[in-house]
Amino acid sequence: MNIADIATTEFIEVDVGTRMGKVRSMFEDGNPKGIIVTNDGEYEGVISEREVLQSHVEDDAKVAALTKPSRNTPSPKVDRHEDVRETARVLVESNAKVAPVFENGDLWGVITDDAILEAVLENLDALTVEDVYTDDPVTLTEDDGIGKAINLLREHGISRLPILNENGYLSGVVTTHDIADFVIRENHTTTTGDRSGDSERLLDVPVYDIMTSPVETTTLDTSVEEAVETMLADDYAGLMVTPADDDRIVIGVITKTDVLRALTFTEEEHMDVQITNISMLDTITREGIVENIEEVVDKYQDMQVMHAHVRFKEHRERLRGTPLVQCQIRLRTNKEQVAGTGEGYGSENAFRVALDKLERNVLELKGVTSDEEYRGQLLRKLNQL
Repeated sequence: MNIADIATTEFIEVDVGTRMGKVRSMFEDGNPKGIIVTNDGEYEGVISEREVLQSHVEDDAKVAALTKPSRNTPSPKVDRHEDVRETARVLVESNAKVAPVFENGDLWGVITDDAILEAVLENLDALTVEDVYTDDPVTLTEDDGIGKAINLLREHGISRLPILNENGYLSGVVTTHDIADFVIRENHTTTTGDRSGDSERLLDVPVYDIMTSPVETTTLDTSVEEAVETMLADDYAGLMVTPADDDRIVIGVITKTDVLRALTFTEEEHMDVQITNISMLDTITREGIVENIEEVVDKYQDMQVMHAHVRFKEHRERLRGTPLVQCQIRLRTNKEQVAGTGEGYGSENAFRVALDKLERNVLELKGVTSDEEYRGQLLRKLNQL
């Protein structure tokens, strides 16, 4: 399936000279999925709500400040007749909800994550939430401030945070949209004077005051089709995952991005590898990353890898101009999930450290599996005596 029939010509376009204050207002007034930025009619990039929230750009600054090539996410582009699977990969690797669609080199329209999910919805009944969800969620308590929420969203590159009450039970959720909506609304109440004091007070407001409650939840054995139907019907970008017998305990999150990532899984002989923040690659290429992961996996033939996800995150610390980077490699295998995380100056160094940790974890998993198989064989022999 290609995207020719599911892309649309309905999109918001702004020039690079547009004030950021106006762009922020657009997210409040119309809640667009994304805004296409052009320069004299030529495509420059996409502005998402998350980028607006996470930026430190003042209201009087121009949109161009967020569409420079140096930012951590590349500007996505897809052809009008591109395959749905490849389009999903572009959206995930670009950390975008919307991408511009080109035809014969000209900007034709846009494709959104919702449009892709609606098109493939009936094919998602073969997957369960457990197949695609993200475990070990980052959480906050009701008393934590909005400033802490923003820092966690930036640090982990996520769009939502489960909120726990004093008993450790799920009581709400805060998203980038909740925070952006609150900050924009409060800033509109002050049009003159020094805002620095007001901004500091805004960051101290407890997340309890802006969180969404009650929370829409799902369980591990729910089909992805049903979970996506709920997200589309209620305009949620994600759902909290809880045990089937207790919806007060959050064990994970499933988002539209998780589902899009699953769409990129292939049954081809080569390994499917997804890279988040791919523009951070410096002295290593996408092909080099794939080859290195395959070398590790090939050492353990009994472990089949369905999908690999590599995520880079840049820290503020630098060494002679090179940023400190964290890399996480996560493999989804026929045994279970296995990961390796490492840090280094530059993406290649971080990847090498993470790859070494991944191989050690794979070896440990192989050892555990071998012990279990041996134990099973021994018990079967004992039962035969």
